[in-house]
Amino acid sequence: MKYNRKPESGTMGSQKRKLKTKPLLLLIGILLAFNIFWFIGWLIPDKPKQTDEEVASVAGKPITREQWMTAMEKEVGRETLLDLVNEKVMAVAAEQYGIDVSDKEVDLEMALIRSVDGRSHSGQDEEKMRQKIRSNLILEKVLTKDVVVKDGDIKKAYDENVALYNIQTAYRTAIIVVPTKDEAKQTIEELSKGSSFDVLAKERSTDLASASLGGDIGYINDSTDSIDKAIVEAASGTKENSTSDLIALSDGTYAVIHVSEVVKGQSFKFKEVKDHIQREIALGQISQTVSPEAFWKEFDAKWFYGK
Repeated sequence: MKYNRKPESGTMGSQKRKLKTKPLLLLIGILLAFNIFWFIGWLIPDKPKQTDEEVASVAGKPITREQWMTAMEKEVGRETLLDLVNEKVMAVAAEQYGIDVSDKEVDLEMALIRSVDGRSHSGQDEEKMRQKIRSNLILEKVLTKDVVVKDGDIKKAYDENVALYNIQTAYRTAIIVVPTKDEAKQTIEELSKGSSFDVLAKERSTDLASASLGGDIGYINDSTDSIDKAIVEAASGTKENSTSDLIALSDGTYAVIHVSEVVKGQSFKFKEVKDHIQREIALGQISQTVSPEAFWKEFDAKWFYGK
């Protein structure tokens, strides 16, 4: 039969070479099979977490993942989604109208906000704050792109408000307020041993507004009048990423502060703020307030909560 034929002498070298390739072919086959199984596994989605999974319990009564997620959605879901949609709408508007917002413009707005109302940053993530400012700048530029403002009016507004553009040094500060000096000393000792400022603020600070934010009170400077002056003075004498000694407050309580960031003061010249002032004047000439939602229909925005 054909498969019993002896190979001719001229084919012996070729046959031997073929025999030597078998281990390589076998290895390739194994790797191919492994890749196929891996690809199939990758296509199969992970098993979803069960909605009745217990995430906490009180007196033996469970709180399920579904209850937790539903409560979170009711608490912050609508506002969070609204911010995301508006950011996307403004990004599309920027493309549509050929509008650009530079990092330098965002930096200016951040500096002006810190100067006027730095405490509004409390509990705010820096990057999210910058994104909100960027979206707001796009909105302002869209609304004022056809409004004409005379250069003389812009210069006059600058000269009359030049103090607003001399920005003081600001300190991103967190505080822990306690009733007694001994508690303040104990707090400082625990911090020196590595305890988390954020956690201690939530656990023991009597300043409830900041305690829920890990003690964060945003940016303060020498002109901040909504907080005890002793805290402002202590912040100005505390290095960046450092914790203060105990601070005696005017109401008889004590505080410890942590300064996470020091933003050096600066003065802005007219040419640096001219566009900002022009927009402010132009916005004042618009008879009604316009929000990003006004552009939803134009850019076909839809969301979970309906129209």
